[in-house]
Amino acid sequence: MHSGAIRRRLALGLAVLTASGLLAVAAPGDAQAATVLCPGRKVRTLPFSTGTVLVYKRGGYVCAVTLTKRPGAWRTMSVSVQARGNRPVVDQGMYAHHAGPVTVHAGRRCVWLKGRVGRGKFSSGWILC
Repeated sequence: MHSGAIRRRLALGLAVLTASGLLAVAAPGDAQAATVLCPGRKVRTLPFSTGTVLVYKRGGYVCAVTLTKRPGAWRTMSVSVQARGNRPVVDQGMYAHHAGPVTVHAGRRCVWLKGRVGRGKFSSGWILC
């Protein structure tokens, strides 16, 4: 390979890294964190008084994350996903930014989502049927 071709490839690689870094800085932090944590496409945003449950779907899998409205302070947080006919998968504890992700294989079954940040909580009922 000629030195000119090597330089062009290095320049292209550097440009891609720079562009991805700029996009990371420009993207909102909480939405970006959930996207990194849950694969697939976002299918629901479920807001409640102290936070939001973000729901993603990929294939037959459903993934959820609970985000706080005020990141930084440690507080009790949880997220739960239950496919109909199965037990819920839960992540709960003291967190500063988010609880989860939790993922279940739902196939084409309905799921029940729950989220909690401090005293505020959310329960969806059966959705995504």
